[in-house]
Amino acid sequence: MSQSLIFDMDGTLFQTNKILEVSLEDTFNHLRSLEKWDAVTPINKYREIMGVPLPKVWETLLPNHSAEEREQTDAYFLEKLIENIRSGKGSLYPNVKEVFSCLKKSNCSIYIASNGLRGYLKAIVNYYHLDKWVTETFSIQQIKSLNKSDLVQSIIEKYDITNGAVIGDRISDINAAKDNGLVSIGCNFDFAQEDELSQADIVINDLKELQTIFPILQK
Repeated sequence: MSQSLIFDMDGTLFQTNKILEVSLEDTFNHLRSLEKWDAVTPINKYREIMGVPLPKVWETLLPNHSAEEREQTDAYFLEKLIENIRSGKGSLYPNVKEVFSCLKKSNCSIYIASNGLRGYLKAIVNYYHLDKWVTETFSIQQIKSLNKSDLVQSIIEKYDITNGAVIGDRISDINAAKDNGLVSIGCNFDFAQEDELSQADIVINDLKELQTIFPILQK
């Protein structure tokens, strides 16, 4: 039976923490230069909400700023993230390419569903040549509701998926699987939270574990 695996990007395939801090610091230094920020960079607050769409991020980090200022900050942050990706400052999690290669050989279709924006996701996919294995990468920008469950539903409908799993590190990934009748696989990686992972069907500590889990899913 053919299986489809839908992966989250940040904190699941891509070690966002390697470029997060420097990109966020660059962004808030920019705000300081414009005299629109005079406190420390809220890195810890951002880590707490990792996984939510970027518009929600800026509502949280910049609650007293205008919608226009948030949009401008979002654009600047995205620019810095992409610069850091293209300069090789980021990194995939261990075994991503090996696992993808193994899954493709096992007749598995691979997709990415992310709360990241199109330009950001494209930079990662292009830099690490992930399209060698990934059928298509989907951004939350494609969904008006900004809801991960709706994004996964759109993938299921486009590719007529009947069996598979959603692999990710946050509750939005777990809910996206459950809401669409797929297996939820939680990744106990950098940004994962224990109370969220407890709701997943399966929890892994390394993507390599998928090579063992996948044959079970096929049954």
